[in-house]
Amino acid sequence: MKAPKGTRFAKPNPRKERVATAMREALTQAITADIKDPRVRAPDLLTVSRVEMNVDMAVANVYVSIVGKDSVIEGALAGLAKAAGFLRGPIGRTVGLQHAPELRFFLDKSIDMKDKLAEILREDELKAKAAGRIPGVAEPIPAEPIPAEPEAEPAAESSEDKS
Repeated sequence: MKAPKGTRFAKPNPRKERVATAMREALTQAITADIKDPRVRAPDLLTVSRVEMNVDMAVANVYVSIVGKDSVIEGALAGLAKAAGFLRGPIGRTVGLQHAPELRFFLDKSIDMKDKLAEILREDELKAKAAGRIPGVAEPIPAEPIPAEPEAEPAAESSEDKS
């Protein structure tokens, strides 16, 4: 289907993608090295999964995945939000930006969704194996429909067989 005449689409901005990748790496190092907030140090694992920049690169949405209890996750997000101003300057200098973007931290739920989908697939494979099927292979469709009941033979033929 063609787009209506006069419609313009935004082209991907390679500079924005490069800056987002550099910011993700710089934030990962800065969070582990520079932030001393115990709320940020409390989770078992805290990783920066991705950074999304807005159109003018004034705001960076930072998605983090955090392993731990719900209260620990909320505390870590609060600690990161509190440290956003502290991180803004060094990150801007590390990446080489004249104006460092405002940092906004969000919990990355896509990793949780991936885990749930993987668990559903594992369960489906176990059910398929238990039913005697090969996991991941659809059952073939029969070429001819299988009749539900066998056809009864006409009564005239059965009398001829007896004589």
